[in-house]
Amino acid sequence: MHFGLTTEQEAIREAIAGICSRFGDDYWLETDRTGAFPQAFYQALATDGWLGICIPEAYGGSGLGIAEAAIMMETIAASGAGMSGASCAHINIFGLNPVVVYGTEEQKQRMLPPMLRGEEKACFAVTEPNTGLNTTQLKTRAVRKGDRYVVDGQKVWISTAQMADRMMLLARTTPLEHVTKPTLGLSLFYTKFDRDRIRVHEIEKMGRKAVDSNELFIEGLEIPEEDRIGEEGRGFEYILHGMNPERVLIAAEAVGLGRLALSRAVAYAKDRVVFNRPIGQNQAIQHPLAKNWMDLEAAWLMIMRAAWEYDSGQPCGASANAAKYLAGEAGFDACQQAIMTHGGFGYAKEYHVERYLREVMIPRIAPVSPQLVLCFIAERVLGLPKSY
Repeated sequence: MHFGLTTEQEAIREAIAGICSRFGDDYWLETDRTGAFPQAFYQALATDGWLGICIPEAYGGSGLGIAEAAIMMETIAASGAGMSGASCAHINIFGLNPVVVYGTEEQKQRMLPPMLRGEEKACFAVTEPNTGLNTTQLKTRAVRKGDRYVVDGQKVWISTAQMADRMMLLARTTPLEHVTKPTLGLSLFYTKFDRDRIRVHEIEKMGRKAVDSNELFIEGLEIPEEDRIGEEGRGFEYILHGMNPERVLIAAEAVGLGRLALSRAVAYAKDRVVFNRPIGQNQAIQHPLAKNWMDLEAAWLMIMRAAWEYDSGQPCGASANAAKYLAGEAGFDACQQAIMTHGGFGYAKEYHVERYLREVMIPRIAPVSPQLVLCFIAERVLGLPKSY
């Protein structure tokens, strides 16, 4: 059993850190203030080919695994970019996985290269206002009319929809009452983001202002049949293929953000002198930070286990969900403790740690709540009866 990174993985970490070093604290503070998308950072990742880290080499990507992608995303978050930097690239890493796995050769050639080159931005349109994580109850309908589908419905919490060129859309093509089980009758599409048929309303939110979140109102959107991924009615099955990698990646981002916050807290504790001694000499400061380190390291081990299972073709649902839970909690605790270590200065934007706390709420809540992760482990791992 080997716990160290491979030579290739170390090289990935160094390369990503090199890109991130060109975008310092002032850059990310300004994007947080203005809400401007971090285009320069995004383009730097695209130029060096990192947006396609998990895309097969045949389509211009690197063909690497989720483990390597997790290392990349943790490095981005830990650099000072936090969730603002990680989220601008997040959809590219896992979002088009259904195309890679279930798309036709024509679809792969058409859909993948523009995204990984940074020429097209994509958004992921699954969640709805009244269904949340109860995905089988989606209300958005795609009605087939000849060689195309006409879509009507709503989606919510859709990132980057303000500038998206394409979207991955899950919609019901067969009414729920006409299928033998709820997971059937949903279809997956990767199609043009037609702003004549999609009204986008930005949601003002707590953190990560640089990467927009939105509600979509879709009316009469026409999608050609060639933009449907895989078979009609099997979209839920296809979307599941991307859910475990997403949990792994957002867990890695939470650990990166937690490590960033911890490093800032430790540096401040060493330098801040109160009552003629550095506050880091006090156990009331030391012990919580020491616990933060242990919790983050434990979460990282679970992340790498889940990534290894996924990349090896093994079942990884339990590990991916556990990684997301542990990382979300550890990251949150570290960000909160960083503010407490800074005292009143932790409330000031110039010290950055208040931004980390606002941003870490994303991986704590999304893409699945900690409570539903606990339900999953209780039912699927421990064999306890379903509670909802």
